[in-house]
Amino acid sequence: MTTIEDDLTGLRNRRSFLSILRRCVVHAVDKHENMALLVVDIDGFAQINGAYGYEIGDEVLVHLKDQLKRVARVVDYVARIGDNRFALILRGVMNAGHSELAVQKLFRLLEVPFQSTVAKLKVSVTVGAALCPAHASQAEFLLRRAEGAIRRARLGGLRHAFAPDTSTELDLSELWDLELQLAGAIERGELMMHYQPQVRLSDLRRLGAEALMRWKSPSRGMVGPNIFIPVAERTGQIKKLTLWALNTALRQASAWPACGYPLSVSVNLPGSLASQHDLPELVAAALNLWKSEHVQLVLEITESSLMDTTNAFPVLARIRELGVQISIDDFGTGYSCLAYFKNIPADELKVDRSFVSSLLTDSNSADITQLIVDLAHRFGLRVAAEGVEDEMTLHTLKRIGCDVAQGYLFGKPMAASELHRWLLSEAVALAD
Repeated sequence: MTTIEDDLTGLRNRRSFLSILRRCVVHAVDKHENMALLVVDIDGFAQINGAYGYEIGDEVLVHLKDQLKRVARVVDYVARIGDNRFALILRGVMNAGHSELAVQKLFRLLEVPFQSTVAKLKVSVTVGAALCPAHASQAEFLLRRAEGAIRRARLGGLRHAFAPDTSTELDLSELWDLELQLAGAIERGELMMHYQPQVRLSDLRRLGAEALMRWKSPSRGMVGPNIFIPVAERTGQIKKLTLWALNTALRQASAWPACGYPLSVSVNLPGSLASQHDLPELVAAALNLWKSEHVQLVLEITESSLMDTTNAFPVLARIRELGVQISIDDFGTGYSCLAYFKNIPADELKVDRSFVSSLLTDSNSADITQLIVDLAHRFGLRVAAEGVEDEMTLHTLKRIGCDVAQGYLFGKPMAASELHRWLLSEAVALAD
């Protein structure tokens, strides 16, 4: 018979916890209530085992379990979901502040050193928190958001952190409505792809375009991707939408005019998918359906997606083996680490628009952009700049060695038919 308890602590194990989390999320969604998930990780647990032995390590785990039980109310749930990782489900919270109170209570309890059989230890933990529905309304994704908040906390030198709230402009009822509408958007034909042109800076040759998803809601009209993409991530729909975008972009790009050289179509890849092991097979399937000899697929990922180097790097390396190129988007705004450059599975760095927009007025932005160009070229990567809107910025980027440009100076995001005409004019010019 399958056990639902962790042998050491007597708490629910990960499998049992996920089952309860799913039920709690469904209840919160149905009742329009808020709930919170806290994930608690013991700092330096391997060092504790190494210094004092595994028996003392087990005592530390039991001690943390006891403190979490003191934080939990009758309606809450505590579970052990990993070797030194615990979870606390807080039901019916009013807001993030209530979750913060629970975190601070745990910290106060752990201020008292733990007296083991051989030593007195102060147990230190890092906490990641996520709220339903503000951060996710699907159990597995809520857990990923909370675990991601632990990484954010440690990278920032913090004891705890909340998952970033990307839809603060929407109230709770609006979030429910958007989630319900988005669920059938593909089937109703409400999604579309627009394309923003990209050019080679050395001679302004047209290189292709970045594919940008758009949603025309039947009740709200055009909804920006900054709104519906986070909704899709919270509800677990992001994979479905990404696969639709990938197949649609490849299908439409296969009809682009032949320019005598490969045209690139760039598709954005959410960070949550960058380390999923089945991603290369899904990309390969789309390529088999739609790949054209004169189209080069580029997948754009954010710099923060590379934080999980153990899982993301092998997945991205397998994708590159398919002939797909990888572009690191918004470079310079994430958690840059020079150590990963020696093995980085990428072909391009894309300078964030915040640096490009202030290139002419802020010497720091100019210096950072120059450093990114030099760094990329040193490792055999090309550099793209987005947000190019004027000739002076264009000339400055060209002077410092940037390779590719994208922005309103060349064209705003446009429908597939408009982009076809834009590319066709280049093909005619080359023929002449």
